[in-house]
Amino acid sequence: MKKSLFSACALLSCALAFGAASCGKAEQAKYTVYAPDGATALALANAISAGGDPFDYRIIDASTIAAQVTGNNPAADFCVMPVNLASKLLGTGENYRLLGTVTNGNFYFLTAAESVSITPDNLSQALVGKTVGVVQLSNVPGLTFQSVLGENGIPYSLMGNDGAALPDKVNLKGVEAANITPAGADYYLCPEPDVSAKIKGTNGKLKYAGSLQELYGGGEGYPQAVLVAKKSVTEGDKGAVQALVSYFEGSAEYLAQAEPKEILSLLAGKRTEGLAPAFTEATLTAEVVARCSVRYTPARECKARIDGFLSKLIAVNGNFANAVAEEFYYMG
Repeated sequence: MKKSLFSACALLSCALAFGAASCGKAEQAKYTVYAPDGATALALANAISAGGDPFDYRIIDASTIAAQVTGNNPAADFCVMPVNLASKLLGTGENYRLLGTVTNGNFYFLTAAESVSITPDNLSQALVGKTVGVVQLSNVPGLTFQSVLGENGIPYSLMGNDGAALPDKVNLKGVEAANITPAGADYYLCPEPDVSAKIKGTNGKLKYAGSLQELYGGGEGYPQAVLVAKKSVTEGDKGAVQALVSYFEGSAEYLAQAEPKEILSLLAGKRTEGLAPAFTEATLTAEVVARCSVRYTPARECKARIDGFLSKLIAVNGNFANAVAEEFYYMG
């Protein structure tokens, strides 16, 4: 009788212990990590490959990224997003903190003419009097290029609908990547993977002609996209913050050795159903991955660089970015 009672109590204790462990696992915090598809999504590949709790990765349409960090109860615990958008929506530091820079520019020049490649040393000689078709002319890449021209004292003009080019200025016109043709402009400024696709698709009639990252940062590039986190998470679960940051810190090394098919498979499993992928087997190569400039830099090391970049964007278009508060930067 005593032996049976002891066995029953032991079983009950085990059951209770197992139940408590199970409940603990079920109640483990699950943090959402959002990123827009494209170069920024590549930064998630290393984290996704690691798997496991407590992160739930979601790759979404770029046009919906703002909705994930705004409202009374924002969906994103962590989010990868353009730095200018982060400055506009979150720069007070009230609800989100900036953890670090994630991507550093993926825009390159194309030309169909027998033109020289564009470098910091020949900007004026190569471009004055020429027409440059710019993808995202009114967004970060276009404004970054305009700031480079302005800092070098090179006059430029935004071409109107009449298409008239001025002989004493760099003539900038907005274009869509899909509409880039060898005959449309002297140069184009375009993102990867479209750059490589255009070179291949035109059988070399369009050729590589320089890097915006080289013009702005001497190869270091510009702080294109950043990782932000809810302030409540940075204050309440530093372990989770450190764990996710460690994945991002390993992104450059992981992408340098991973096969493109492996990367595509990882991203496909986290992409919004029905969303056309930004990269395919035909467009994602090791060279394209390298040109997407995925490299993590913590806020304590890139704060001055971000502040300087935002000030340059504001100088070109004061409505496009905001200066941010000191509290916005997570220095942990």
